[in-house]
Amino acid sequence: MATIRVLLVDDECLVRQVLTRMVAAYPNMEVVGEAANGDEAVSSVERLQPHIVIMDIRMPRMDGVAASREITRRYPHVRIIGLSEYADGYHADAMEKAGAVGVYRKSKVTEELYGAIKRASGHDSPEALA
Repeated sequence: MATIRVLLVDDECLVRQVLTRMVAAYPNMEVVGEAANGDEAVSSVERLQPHIVIMDIRMPRMDGVAASREITRRYPHVRIIGLSEYADGYHADAMEKAGAVGVYRKSKVTEELYGAIKRASGHDSPEALA
C-alpha cells in the first residue's frame, strides 16, 4: 500500500503538534507539512503535493472554508477533511460545499481521524487493501 501524504492546517501550534504525532504513528501515513492559516495551506498543497489535507475551519487570514474552496478548485484530486469544534450545522455545510469530504470535531479526533483519512484516501476499500 502506498504511503498517504498528509498536510496539517491549524492556527494553533499545539493542535498541529498533537496531530503530527497522531498521524505519524498511523501505518502507511506521513505528515509532509504543516500550515498555520489558509494562505499557507494553499501554497503548501502546491509545494508538498499531499493526498489529504486536515483543515481547521476557523483561522486568521484565510479560513478553512475559503482555503478548501481554493484547494478543491486548483487540485481536485486532493481530499480535505475539516476539523473544528464547530463541526455541525453551518460550519460543516460550508466546508462540505467547499469540497471537504467530511468534518470532524477536534474533541473526537483521537477516535475518528485514522478512519477518516483512510476513507478520504480510498484506502479502506477491499481493492485498496489487496
